Amino acid sequence: MPSPSQPAARRSILRAQVAFLLSSASLLLILFSTLRLALVFYNRDQLAGTTTAQLLEAFFNGVRFDGRLVGYLLLPLTLTLLLPRPTGARKLQRLWLSVTAAIVIFAGLAEPVFYREFHQRLNGLVFQYISEDPATVLSMLWHGFPVVPAVLAWLVISAMVTYVLARLNRWAQPTDSPQTASIPIRIGVLLLTLLITITAARGTWRQGPPLRWGDAYTTTSVFANQMGLNGVLTLYSAYSNRQKNKDVRLWKKPLAKDQRQEILRALLVGRNETLVDADLAPVRRDCTPPQTGTLPIRNVVVILMESFAGRYVGTLGDSHNITPRFDELAQNGLLFTHFFANGTHTHQGLFASMTSFPNLPGYEYLMQMPEGGHHFSGLTTLLTERGFNDLYVYNGDFAWDNQAGFFTNQGMTHFVGRSDYQNPVVSDPTWGVSDQDMFDRAVQELAQLPKDKPFFALLQTLSNHTPYALPDTLPVAEVTDCGSANKHLTAMRYADWALGRFFDDVKQMPFYDETLFVLVGDHGFGNEERLTEMDLNRFHVPLLLIAPKVQEHFGQYNTTVGSQVDVVPTILGRFGQPYRHQCWGRDLLALPQDDPGFAVIKPSGSDRTMALINGDTMFIRPQHRDTQTLRFDLDQRTAQDLDDAERSKTMAVELQAYVESALEALQQNNTAPRDDRN
Repeated sequence: MPSPSQPAARRSILRAQVAFLLSSASLLLILFSTLRLALVFYNRDQLAGTTTAQLLEAFFNGVRFDGRLVGYLLLPLTLTLLLPRPTGARKLQRLWLSVTAAIVIFAGLAEPVFYREFHQRLNGLVFQYISEDPATVLSMLWHGFPVVPAVLAWLVISAMVTYVLARLNRWAQPTDSPQTASIPIRIGVLLLTLLITITAARGTWRQGPPLRWGDAYTTTSVFANQMGLNGVLTLYSAYSNRQKNKDVRLWKKPLAKDQRQEILRALLVGRNETLVDADLAPVRRDCTPPQTGTLPIRNVVVILMESFAGRYVGTLGDSHNITPRFDELAQNGLLFTHFFANGTHTHQGLFASMTSFPNLPGYEYLMQMPEGGHHFSGLTTLLTERGFNDLYVYNGDFAWDNQAGFFTNQGMTHFVGRSDYQNPVVSDPTWGVSDQDMFDRAVQELAQLPKDKPFFALLQTLSNHTPYALPDTLPVAEVTDCGSANKHLTAMRYADWALGRFFDDVKQMPFYDETLFVLVGDHGFGNEERLTEMDLNRFHVPLLLIAPKVQEHFGQYNTTVGSQVDVVPTILGRFGQPYRHQCWGRDLLALPQDDPGFAVIKPSGSDRTMALINGDTMFIRPQHRDTQTLRFDLDQRTAQDLDDAERSKTMAVELQAYVESALEALQQNNTAPRDDRN
């Protein structure tokens, strides 16, 4: 760009405006590429396995996606070419570019942290967090991230862009006679410029749809493919999808009801179960558990562990000594090694684990939606009708995710939350008290429950979550050898310590030897490995059952594939008493020996991608791209394409039947263990 002292090239008004458009477009493209470079640098620990060629290809793809955004931003300026004096409105044009650039810069500075946390570009999670509880979100950001430096950087960079735009304005001024071009010339230039701008906004010359996020997936590196996207565009796409009807048809050709019910029932109805109300409900059934699988238990305690990723559990193969107490507990329990969360956020893990209903496209935030008021075959419902006392102990506020309203509707009566703690070890302004505070209170509450009835308790941890509010003096050693995951893993080690401390206490209680303890992660979290496109590290969690004679009956390890919707029927099966239910999972300890198990999983956000895991095979159905079938190995952390058309076809129709049936049952309020709609 010439300095102000250099004589500007002679140009007419029309040429001056075209010059300003081109130079502004160049500035924006440079800005967007710089933000992408910052995103890569901040998340450079995830570059493992990504070649330089793949990264260069990602930046090339990025220019195409950035060009789309530039096309949208410059469209109002392009239309000024029809005006007799388009340069006369430069102040408004510069204001428009400065404001929109500032918005893009803000998103670009927020995205590196967002990507590190979720391994996704900006998406619908942004709107969910903002709409859920702005005060809590702001508190989490303030205490967990470098807000002040980020805001200062935003102001400085935005000011720099505004300054450069002012310089471009001075450079791109007309120097010829102020006589305006004729209308035919202005129309011709406008049409040509519009063609270029619209082509840029489409991102492609092809007929049909414009450039879509699937067009960034041109390499075998998922990280590189993600880097090729534009975060502002993915955020806008999420917003657009959020506004659309959530009941958009997922498959162009839905399965006939008879066909999908036949497939669904083959998947879910066990050999000890009998369908009831088959003409009314998809999978309502009576279950008579085999007596050989009964355990001598009276009570149930479910512990939902925040972000307890299977990738970092020692007994599942990790060597960083993050979970020594959990590993110790697993020596005397039954550990499911191939267990998966149905979603990648707490509310999805909580819902699926407690109601045995899956995470579905358009209904990821079901506890907050009207449909969350339906009745489900949840653990609370099925046990309270048997006369169980209940207890729910949590570090945080039950208003978050509408937990109080939802679980009260499902039959829960006894809640202990954030406001019920006195003099806690940690009182975090964002979330609540520490895990050791929660577990200490749980011990007290369990000891005070009436002895004349059995009880069901749900304990939910929270310390292993940004901003990782931990005691000033940690009772565990900090993790220092895992790069950007150090703080997260330190919090996980602390949560593990608090869990072990809880068991030290409850083992002294008289109810311990007649209680089934169920430990399950609500979801995992990603790391630089990114196992498959679905990032299985974010779904793989442990499920551990601790109870008298559990190893005597079932051994120490179980490799059957399962997910959180299997928790409820697996618990109910251990009592050995008949029950009626409509669970969307199965009793994992009552399956035939040759059944490898299955799981249906979906990432958080507005993306409608889903996957079916069956044994060591995973079928992925992305939202806008071709399906993929993989064979994976959690122990070796490897995955490769599986060329098996018949297997892919079978899994595709099973996934479709499962999801379409669940959506219909939810929309028709037909998810309860009994028909209570009238």
